[in-house]
Amino acid sequence: MNPAEFDFIARAEQHFWWYRGMQKIMFSLLDRLKLPAGIRVLEAGCGTGFFALSLGRRYGWNMVPIDLGSEGLTYAKHMGLNCLVQSNIVALPFEPASFDAVVSMDVVVHLPRGKEGEAFSEFARVVKTGGNLILRVSALDILRSQHSIHAMERQRFTRLRLLEQVTAAGFTVDWCSYANSVLMPLALIKFRVLEPLLGGAPESGVQAVAPWLDRILSTALDFEATWLGSGNTFPIGQSLILLARKTTRANP
Repeated sequence: MNPAEFDFIARAEQHFWWYRGMQKIMFSLLDRLKLPAGIRVLEAGCGTGFFALSLGRRYGWNMVPIDLGSEGLTYAKHMGLNCLVQSNIVALPFEPASFDAVVSMDVVVHLPRGKEGEAFSEFARVVKTGGNLILRVSALDILRSQHSIHAMERQRFTRLRLLEQVTAAGFTVDWCSYANSVLMPLALIKFRVLEPLLGGAPESGVQAVAPWLDRILSTALDFEATWLGSGNTFPIGQSLILLARKTTRANP
């Protein structure tokens, strides 16, 4: 990821509508999993560490946050997180079956296309049999934006491709759905009409909006948190979320 994006994230992730809403969605799904306190959980690509800190506080998990960039780990250290590791997710420095679960939020998309299978295989290697994979990725190439370019996002997924890749790594998928779906028509207008029309250099999309707009956008994601948390799915959207368990060895 673009190192410059860490500053935008650190300033916004506790207040910006997208971070608040996506965290509510993830919590609505994780609450249903009912994973016990005290388990050892790897966050593969922790960014600033804020989500790892939130997971540890909410669920009592022993979090091990890793990130390739020292910039994110510096923020995580200032938040008081322990067990920080600087590592590439395609070559994890851990013994097999070291974790009860692996969490990875919007990280695999920064790998060159073709390398994602290596990351999924590494996730399967370090998680115990029966352990959980909790994954979120950006969806659909048509939604690639100026923010995507700025953040150095290298690929986006369809549901079918994600299911194939994760299953090949040795996981059984329990649930998978698109998310950030209600706002997709607005995203298409912004990314496919306004951005090409207005031009300009790629820039971060993590920018403050007017309070009234923040409330409207937040309401859409609040609805999705309730909908997805009840076990429902969306047929299309800007993100993909997947819940799986390790059941077999990865295919060669």
